[in-house]
Amino acid sequence: MYKRVPGTKDILPDEVIRWQRIEEAARGIFSLYNYHEIRTPIIEEASLFNRTLGDTAEIVQKQMFLIHNREDLYALRPEGTASIARSYLENSLDKTNAFVKLYYMGPMFRLERPQKGRLRQFHHIGCEAIGSQDAALDIEVISLAIHLLESFSINDYQLKINSLGCPSDKQRLSSDLKQGLQKEKGNLCPDCQTRIENNVLRILDCKNDSCRRIVERLELKNSHLCRECLSHFQEVIDGLGSLDIPLKIEQQLVRGLDYYNRTVFEFTHPQLGSQDAIGAGGRYNNLVSELGGPDTAGIGFAFGVERLLLASKATGDQKEKKLVYLITMGDAAKKTGIKLLNRMRSSGIPCETDYLNKSLKAAMRSANDAGARFVLILGEDELKKNKVSLKDMSNSEQREIGIEELTKELEC
Repeated sequence: MYKRVPGTKDILPDEVIRWQRIEEAARGIFSLYNYHEIRTPIIEEASLFNRTLGDTAEIVQKQMFLIHNREDLYALRPEGTASIARSYLENSLDKTNAFVKLYYMGPMFRLERPQKGRLRQFHHIGCEAIGSQDAALDIEVISLAIHLLESFSINDYQLKINSLGCPSDKQRLSSDLKQGLQKEKGNLCPDCQTRIENNVLRILDCKNDSCRRIVERLELKNSHLCRECLSHFQEVIDGLGSLDIPLKIEQQLVRGLDYYNRTVFEFTHPQLGSQDAIGAGGRYNNLVSELGGPDTAGIGFAFGVERLLLASKATGDQKEKKLVYLITMGDAAKKTGIKLLNRMRSSGIPCETDYLNKSLKAAMRSANDAGARFVLILGEDELKKNKVSLKDMSNSEQREIGIEELTKELEC
């Protein structure tokens, strides 16, 4: 009698119902934030992952399922971001849309020792927003992740966050770390003794207790961050604070892939044991250009579906509603807009905003292209009156309405 391959799992009919509920809830939440689904092949050229994840990444060195076909070398995808970046360029999405929001669901593959919450074929639900390096987008992406967790009825999670800074900052951090660990090299695990020469940042990701204690004694701070990256990180932290999102700044958090820079984050859950991460993500401002495309910033995250199911017993339902497009003018309006977007989405109202700092006329065109039913305009004059201009795109009627009454008005 044949048996399933170790590290894979049959999803039986009784379980499929739970999978479908999570997928339906996720699609509903993604629609609130104006993300659109993309489906990429599960097989890619192996060199795609070597180049984007880094030759010294554990996934590349130990965990990729490789397929040799004469002179070609393919890999079953170990993660989704690199595939989407490849698709983004190959299909010229950068030429048709300056800013895109994409989400995906599907299987990933890693050749590793199976254990609770860790399979060789597993599934991700994730998203990527490509085309803006605005800190407000970091805030939205993280709040979206939390919205998903809440819709899956998952509580007691912890958000850990850090900033790696720009490539120059990462190089500075690597040099400081390498210098600080040289005298402890003999006390590191064999893998980290190799990492200290090949890719010292990977030591921060080591799960060995002895290595973690050695790193903790270094008391890493954000001294490696340049002024611009430090300002960006502080804006993200302040924005999450304005949404009352609890977080822990974890200065050892680096993520295990080379393409990450600036904001990185991770969600953990105590119910999952030693493999406690249920999802993670971050910025990759150089990934698209590394693949031969334009200088285009991006950010995204992914949740492991199997781990979500371990932490959750129920999911919520979402109803389709018409899109609301928010246009803010000025820094004060932008900060208020972050709260306004969160309030509307928490009420089940799908909405979008302009992250490319366009003129009012250009932003109105974007709202029209997005198929928005309503456009909200928030500027200095509106802020003074604690109101927002509401335009009905179906009949071009425009009126002012109090910010506090807006959600109730749009729910009608």
